[in-house]
Amino acid sequence: MTPFIKKKDIKNEWFLINAENAVVGRLAAYISKVLRGKNKAKFNSHLDNGDFVVVTNIEKIKFTGKKFTDKIYYRHTGHPGGIKETKPIKLIEKNKTQDILRLAVKRMLPGGPLAKKQLTKLKMYIGEKHPHEMQKPVELKFKDFNKKNTIKE
Repeated sequence: MTPFIKKKDIKNEWFLINAENAVVGRLAAYISKVLRGKNKAKFNSHLDNGDFVVVTNIEKIKFTGKKFTDKIYYRHTGHPGGIKETKPIKLIEKNKTQDILRLAVKRMLPGGPLAKKQLTKLKMYIGEKHPHEMQKPVELKFKDFNKKNTIKE
């Protein structure tokens, strides 16, 4: 019989990731895996077993190739002809760099109420400082996982 973890046995950890020169897609894929809890041995798809992720320096994230200027994010208002589009360069001009990473992570999570709850565990900050020192987040060296995770300038 498959052992299922109980809600009372879930222990959430806090992780800190420095997003300086990190590739957006690779960073979002790793963050979504941690938010869902797929990095743990006792993963259950129907439970919120994921951990909290604090991302700093999000203003310094990078895109590969020409995605920074050519990538298009679509959304629909729900009205006929209501498709809207925006680009990462426009989001940065509007000081919405958090939306770039949040959209990437959100679209890598499955749809539904559980994914919305898991997305609230993602905390993003511009610069090095964050208000989560009391939780003692474990720093993850994302750039050391794979040489393709960062772009050298």
